[in-house]
Amino acid sequence: MQACTMTEIDIETLNLIEGDFSVEEAREVLTNIFLTKIHFHQMKNFSSQERFGKQDETAVRRIPELKKQLEKLSYIVAEAKSKHKKLTISSEITLSLMDE
Repeated sequence: MQACTMTEIDIETLNLIEGDFSVEEAREVLTNIFLTKIHFHQMKNFSSQERFGKQDETAVRRIPELKKQLEKLSYIVAEAKSKHKKLTISSEITLSLMDE
């Protein structure tokens, strides 16, 4: 892919994760992603409370959603481990420009 300016991008897809992983590798990679996102929203909410005296609505909504997905991940990892299976992970990020 050639370098481009933001005015040239309409929609772009980035490949984040692609491959087969042991149970422990999958657990580590995916848990770190979810925990990073949870931490991001916790800090965003904290910042909003400190700066504006109110919670960040998006962060407050996303934190429990992400925690629920993390629980689901734990279940899937445990299932794969009990069946002596690997996990195939494919994750893309789609970026598009939008007006502010």
